[in-house]
Amino acid sequence: MAGSSVSPGVRGRELSGLGELVYGLAREAPDVEAFTVPGEGGGWQRRTVGEFATEVTALAKGMVAAGVSEGDRVLLVAGVRHDWARVAFAVWSVGAVLVPVSASASVERVAHVVRQTRPAAAVVEGERVWHAVSGLQREVSDLGRVWRLEGGAGEIVRLGAYMDTSAVRFRRDAIAAEDTAVVLYPMSTVSRRMRGVVLSHGALRDAAADVVDRMWPRLSELKPGQASALVDLPLSEISGLASLLACVMGRVRLGLAAPGSLPGLVASFAPTVLVGPAGLLEGVYEGERDRARLMGWDSLGTFNAAADAAVQFDRAPKKSPWRRLSRSMYDWSLGRVREVFGGRVHLAVCWGGGLSERLDRFFSGIGMPVVQVFGMPETAGVFVANAVGDRSAGSVGRALEGREVWVSREGEVHVRGGGLFSEYWGDGEATRGAFREGWLATGVLADMDEDGFVRVRGRLRPQAAVAEVPGRFAVPERAVEPVTEPVPRVEPAPDAAGAPVVAEGAAESVDDAVLVAEFEGRLRAHPLVSQVLVISEGRPFASALITLVRDQLEYWRLVNGRPLSMAPEEIAGDRDLLREVQGLVYEANRSVPRRLAVRSFHVLAEEFTVQSGLVAPSGELRRDAVLRAFSEEIDGLYRVVRDRG
Repeated sequence: MAGSSVSPGVRGRELSGLGELVYGLAREAPDVEAFTVPGEGGGWQRRTVGEFATEVTALAKGMVAAGVSEGDRVLLVAGVRHDWARVAFAVWSVGAVLVPVSASASVERVAHVVRQTRPAAAVVEGERVWHAVSGLQREVSDLGRVWRLEGGAGEIVRLGAYMDTSAVRFRRDAIAAEDTAVVLYPMSTVSRRMRGVVLSHGALRDAAADVVDRMWPRLSELKPGQASALVDLPLSEISGLASLLACVMGRVRLGLAAPGSLPGLVASFAPTVLVGPAGLLEGVYEGERDRARLMGWDSLGTFNAAADAAVQFDRAPKKSPWRRLSRSMYDWSLGRVREVFGGRVHLAVCWGGGLSERLDRFFSGIGMPVVQVFGMPETAGVFVANAVGDRSAGSVGRALEGREVWVSREGEVHVRGGGLFSEYWGDGEATRGAFREGWLATGVLADMDEDGFVRVRGRLRPQAAVAEVPGRFAVPERAVEPVTEPVPRVEPAPDAAGAPVVAEGAAESVDDAVLVAEFEGRLRAHPLVSQVLVISEGRPFASALITLVRDQLEYWRLVNGRPLSMAPEEIAGDRDLLREVQGLVYEANRSVPRRLAVRSFHVLAEEFTVQSGLVAPSGELRRDAVLRAFSEEIDGLYRVVRDRG
């Protein structure tokens, strides 16, 4: 209830299951508008919580009729859309467990999740995934039903049309806070091994309540019905899921935007709350600055002066009339930035942190207060957050109520308290290994000041396990030479003589094909890398074609704060990503003799596929076909090195 002094999070903690977020509100205030969905004519249509609860009940009855029991897993492979929320709440309402996977995930990733969790039913989007999941029904005997989300929702509803709603109510009443609600398989660029993070109803409920409590002093300033959020986060990831639950609990009317589509929707939606990654705000700032630059140096100078005025205004402890006047002199320029977001944003929630102190202050200084929050799947999405009036610009805030945060001497963040995950699905050893004397070791590097504000510096990466090979020895890690242009061809760091650094003493008697296969395997072990083809025969030195995993590529964009509008080809050409691949090639070169060291490589955003004729049904690359298809790119690899001397 916007305008109330009591946060809805207080009552939210009393709920036993996530389904009650909808049904409890529907009983109390069925006419409250809960969702805004794209209309057929291109506009927006509002849905009340009563209407949403009716839709959820219809789907839940169909799932019961289809044989979905308490504790059964239900796979949901879909993009960001209103149907995602309907299916999710229906699953929770019947006591089943949601297993969400991104619609952009590879077929191999989806198959892995199905084999691990053995769902009783699946709701999927797209023909490709539908065929893949349906094809697993013989192998996974538990998988009874596979529905297409496009049109399939109607089929689910028809199955339960005869059933009384009490069947759903009895299931919902039996749910306890400690029951499993979600098994989440987060995309990661840290490890290729996919572990399912098990989260209970209580953990997700408490995390949502904590976020609502932290935001409520600002949200309560809005009139009833005025709080509306446009969320630009993937629902299959913990940030999007936690945002969905927080908005429903906080009675914030919710609009969902597919990643990358928000810029075209935000003006017509005109949200009062904006939820998204740092890249969303960074992209708008850079876009406005670039537009000013194109208009001339005078315009750019004015924009920079306006930005400085906004930053200084936010930094000032007291907003004196003089400072307000100084900022108002540039209001015509700063107003353009606000208008990009619809002109009504009362609060911007930057999920995952990553926004610099300057941009944090800039947006807060123009009248769009920014609150950065941070968490991970194992903490149900959040364990620290800022708040308007209690924030440190550029930080991700302080520990939420009921959480304790400790930073080790090495700089790793540890967390304990409420909202932590139950286990890794089917992996007790990994679950035990995640904790150190009761503290969750997050793998996040950060600093924490004396006031408890946390500033994230990066993530720890586990050491790669490399088999011992006779005749090799470790060499010190070398710094990678900076890439001056974002081109998709990069040479590994050379030694003083100009040749790539490799292990000396490698046994040349070992068959070259075996060594090359080992080299390719080392690169494929990295989560970003999908396929590797080394070219050496008939060439002056070895080169390589490297393809990237599509969903990992998107995740890399997200965690590195790149604009949502970046195409996969642009991401694959990003110099920071290329530098990361360059380091992998450098390390792999140490495992082969000098004559087989890769000196140049080309990164491709798209994977080779069976459909393209470049991959055999067995999964092996059709080498000759790849060499023919990418002959120009391969020739270019040798021109690059020759031109550079």
